[in-house]
Amino acid sequence: MEKEKISVPSGEDMIAFVACSGSAAGKARFRDTAASCQAAVESGFRRGECKSGCVGVGSCVAACKRGAIRMEDGKIIVDRELCNGCGDCAAEGVCPQRLIRMIPREATNFIPCSSTEEEEDVVRATCGYGCIGCGECERVCPKGAVSIVDHHAVIDYSKCVGCETCTVRCKKKIIVDTLHDLTRLKEKVAFVRCSGGNRASAKYKEMGIQTCEEAAKQDAKALGLCTTGCCGQGSCTAVCRYGAISVVNGTAVVDPEKCVGCRDCTYACPKRLITMVPYKGIKLVPCSSTADYEDKTKVCDSACIGCEDCMNNCPNGAIYMEEKHAVIDPEICENCKMCQYVCMRNVVKEQIVPEYIYKQHEALKNTALDEDTVPAAKENGGDQ
Repeated sequence: MEKEKISVPSGEDMIAFVACSGSAAGKARFRDTAASCQAAVESGFRRGECKSGCVGVGSCVAACKRGAIRMEDGKIIVDRELCNGCGDCAAEGVCPQRLIRMIPREATNFIPCSSTEEEEDVVRATCGYGCIGCGECERVCPKGAVSIVDHHAVIDYSKCVGCETCTVRCKKKIIVDTLHDLTRLKEKVAFVRCSGGNRASAKYKEMGIQTCEEAAKQDAKALGLCTTGCCGQGSCTAVCRYGAISVVNGTAVVDPEKCVGCRDCTYACPKRLITMVPYKGIKLVPCSSTADYEDKTKVCDSACIGCEDCMNNCPNGAIYMEEKHAVIDPEICENCKMCQYVCMRNVVKEQIVPEYIYKQHEALKNTALDEDTVPAAKENGGDQ
């Protein structure tokens, strides 16, 4: 597939931007073996490596006469103060991957990915920073400034006004936004449907098992463990770029304040225990056990036993039973405390969010897709 054509605009104060933030193109492997980025690319990529990413040898560093580009922990860094927008680093023959683009110095939104991979699962497995080309940003941009080129999103800076819309709607939350706080601008966050994985985690560690993938292959029932619960070996924590997931007492726990809703953890969990829920004040049931009542109580102290008390007492009909455990519909839940009050095992948990989140959601309803109000968001620094 032909690479995206890169041009160096004139007549505007420009700066270099490297459209790759990952390390999946063999950076560690090429660092000490390749004489140039061109040589690295010509030597070929291995299975599982990004064929479109930065190889990290540093030919662009050598091409910069002002010392505005440096290599830091395998990542190419452009010094905005030193870069004069000459375009030497973006010239043909410097970066064989054509990753360096000249963009307006005053630009505030950036998409640091150039992946041409078509399959979403492959992108997620390859790089945490990879664009999956879903087109959500393109569809919601009020100015038509974003488009999908060769399966990744590209911003047209002649149209971009720096609003928060693409940042909020990006499924992987890879769009860098210097005006807005990414940990605030999100519609959904991850939620782990288990709160009692301590026994399983301890057992697997005792067996010398170190990954969730390996643990999920074991016969949990024969080991006296919950067959659907968290393995507690941290596959989800390994892929989280924001430190939003940690294993506490053998169970993965999401910090909704840090989570940006990228969904990488949902793909990493071999048991598919992690789901996405709206980031608002709601009640949630952290259990997905499909076992009978007697079996649940033997293996877990915090399992939902499917007694239906919460469902029968919910004033909004937001709770239903699914495979012997309660599920709360977050779209219907009005965050009253009735289900928590009647739950005899204290299974139901509350997602508590700061007051500004409620205000943010109201603001997004009114402005995120309103073309007339988007420029005001830039002028006000996007503070919701």
